Amino acid sequence: MKYYSLSAAAFADKIQVQRSSISHLLTGRNKPSLEFVLKVVKTFPEVNLYWLLNGKGSFPQKSAVHPTPTEKTSVSTEMQPHSSATAIHKIIIFYEDGSFKSFDKNLNSL
Repeated sequence: MKYYSLSAAAFADKIQVQRSSISHLLTGRNKPSLEFVLKVVKTFPEVNLYWLLNGKGSFPQKSAVHPTPTEKTSVSTEMQPHSSATAIHKIIIFYEDGSFKSFDKNLNSL
């Protein structure tokens, strides 16, 4: 809140939570829910999730590169030939809601 020069009420409005939720968090009465944390990260993309959860990483996030709403991102479907030295070991898919799914080299869900 201090970084963005927002009052507790303005911060609550910005992330769309009740103002009392912020008050309870600031006084230590409650701990933040996963929904609250995800709202903060979604509203303020420079907030590093791991920094927010356990103090590791940096704030503001130094390598945060987020496309603007007018930019489109794409994933290449073209497969490049590879040798066994560059074979895929693991694939991790990150979803917009902050969840992820991991697959091992045999494409088994982990």
